[in-house]
Amino acid sequence: MAAHAHHHHEPEGADLQIVAQATLEKAGEQWTVMRASVFEALAAFAKPASAYDIAEAVSTLQGRRVAANTVYRILDLFVGSNLARKVESANAYIANAHPDCLHDCIFLVCDDCGQTTHLDDDRITTGVRGVASASGFTPKRPVIEVRGTCADCSPG
Repeated sequence: MAAHAHHHHEPEGADLQIVAQATLEKAGEQWTVMRASVFEALAAFAKPASAYDIAEAVSTLQGRRVAANTVYRILDLFVGSNLARKVESANAYIANAHPDCLHDCIFLVCDDCGQTTHLDDDRITTGVRGVASASGFTPKRPVIEVRGTCADCSPG
C-alpha cells in the first residue's frame, strides 16, 4: 500500500450502485435483487446503520419483511468484497464510496451526533501494520476508530 493520504472522486446514487455491482461481479459474486436492495438502503443512510436499520429500510422498500440475519449475511459479503465498511465500535455499516480501491480506513466517530467520517491515510495504517508484523502478527485489515466530537457538535 502506498504510504500517503489521498482523495477519491466519490460516486453517489446510481453511479455508486454501478461501481458496487461491477466490484461484486468482478469478485465472482452475483448482484441479486436482494443484494441491490440492501446496498441501496445502506448507501441511503447518512450515518452508519445497523443490520436492523437496513432490514427495516429494505422491508419498507420491498413491502415485505426482510430478516436482519439475511441482511447480516449480505453485509458480511459486502465487507469482504469492499462494498461496505464496518464501524466496529457501533456494530454498524457504511457503504464504501470507492469499492474498487483497497485501503485501510480510519473512522472519526462523533459521540454526540453519531456522524462518522471515513478517511484514507495509509501512513498511519502502514505503521500499524508494521508494528503488528514486528510482533509476529499477520495483519489483515487494521480498523482504526477515533471517538470524539465532530466540528458541527464542538462548542465554539
